[in-house]
Amino acid sequence: MHIKNKIVLFLVLLGTSMCFGQQGERIKTLKVAFITERLDLTSKEAQAFWPIYNAHEDKKAALRRKERVEIRSKLIDFGTLSEREANALLQQMIALETEKHKLNVAFINELGTIISAKKTFLLIKAEEDFKKRLLQQIQKRRKLGN
Repeated sequence: MHIKNKIVLFLVLLGTSMCFGQQGERIKTLKVAFITERLDLTSKEAQAFWPIYNAHEDKKAALRRKERVEIRSKLIDFGTLSEREANALLQQMIALETEKHKLNVAFINELGTIISAKKTFLLIKAEEDFKKRLLQQIQKRRKLGN
């Protein structure tokens, strides 16, 4: 294992063991380090990549909030929804999924002007790997807490 990989793994482990108050920012920082290491971006690529990536992450977060507020919160009382209300909610969900898809397609197209197709796939894989490691650490922490 390369020293970079060991450092990133240590940072992930450290970050997931922190308290939740500042954990969100620490996780973001660890994710940036993880992605940077995996993609091996040149300084020119990094200058163009990170503003686009961060803007995309902000837009995704806004869509997740919108989904929570407009759809998921109403599903708590699912049993009281009429068929008409459920249909309207379903249409909102479809519109939101379409919006997510368009956002992702635009992001991938924009990345193509900055990094190679191979690095775009490396980004997708790095994000998946980061999520898996984060979930594994959370599960380990829960087991130790019980």
